[in-house]
Amino acid sequence: MRLMRSTLLLACLVLAPATVVADRNDPPPLMTAQAELRTLPREYRLDGLVEAVNRSTVSAQTQGQIQEILYDVDDFVEKGALLVRIKDTEHRARVSQAVADLKAAAARLRQTQEEHDRIAGLYRQKNVSESAMDKARADLDSAKAEHEAAMARLEAAQEQLAHTEIRAPYSGIVTERHVSIGEIASPGTPIMTGISLEELRVQVDVPQSLISAVRLAAKTPERAWIWLPNEQRLAARRLTVFPFADPASNTFRVRLELPPGACADERLLFPGMYVKTSFMVGEKSELMVPKSAVVQRSEVTGVYVVDADEHIHFRQVRLGRAVADDYVVLAGLSAGERVALDPIAAGVRLKDQMPRRPIAQEGQGHD
Repeated sequence: MRLMRSTLLLACLVLAPATVVADRNDPPPLMTAQAELRTLPREYRLDGLVEAVNRSTVSAQTQGQIQEILYDVDDFVEKGALLVRIKDTEHRARVSQAVADLKAAAARLRQTQEEHDRIAGLYRQKNVSESAMDKARADLDSAKAEHEAAMARLEAAQEQLAHTEIRAPYSGIVTERHVSIGEIASPGTPIMTGISLEELRVQVDVPQSLISAVRLAAKTPERAWIWLPNEQRLAARRLTVFPFADPASNTFRVRLELPPGACADERLLFPGMYVKTSFMVGEKSELMVPKSAVVQRSEVTGVYVVDADEHIHFRQVRLGRAVADDYVVLAGLSAGERVALDPIAAGVRLKDQMPRRPIAQEGQGHD
């Protein structure tokens, strides 16, 4: 029995060094990145109110009874679509009368032209007096004027007939309907109010202390932005700074114009919504780390720092805003420190570096 225990102990002693050597194999190095200082634009954020560039009310331009209404509130309307039709019986009758008057004037003009040409031939042969020639000229001028007047009356009648169909001046959404079927509309009667989502702008009240920097942003592209509800940032196409301040709040009104159709397809912005805007008011140096290096452990945000001896330490940090694939570090790190880009692998490596408690040997001193 004692011989068997000695043989087993010898085998353990022989195998133990091989196990230690296997544990001490160097693991692959961790991928790291340095926390570095970068010069970033200093932004100032303000709330802005979205408004439509094109907002208008279409009105009747002729008189008549409302016969048909094809759209209502919240309907989307394409440019040129028929909104309302006014009863056109009387207008068509006027067009028919104007066409008849034009035909009569044209016939009289042809007859007068022929008579003028005949008198002119006789006048050249000295067979008619000069007064007869003058009368022929006057009759021809009168016939021409009557023909032109008949053409003008026909154009006016056709225009009034066209006004019985009220069409959308641009693509947009109906926000208010002012008439009902059966009402009598007169020139100037409001018919519908609508807004276009193709061209939007944001109105912001900027504090007096920032207006100089905002005026500079108005002259330089990519210095003012609008933040959409999906966190996408759009550069303002143009800035308009009103040249006077509100005496009650000491703020200047600024308009930021969005690119045409920038978000019309997604329907992300609507007039009356509040959105965030930001203005570049200077530059400042910020400490940055990659997003992949940041780990969340319970309520603690941190990174795994790798020192010059390849030892790993978990460090709590306080983060600022995100910039592309990086975070701004407000506290907890210094420039030049290395952070692990794979927090999971770094956490495993940290556990391996911790000192292990010795295992108590059982049965020592017993045979």
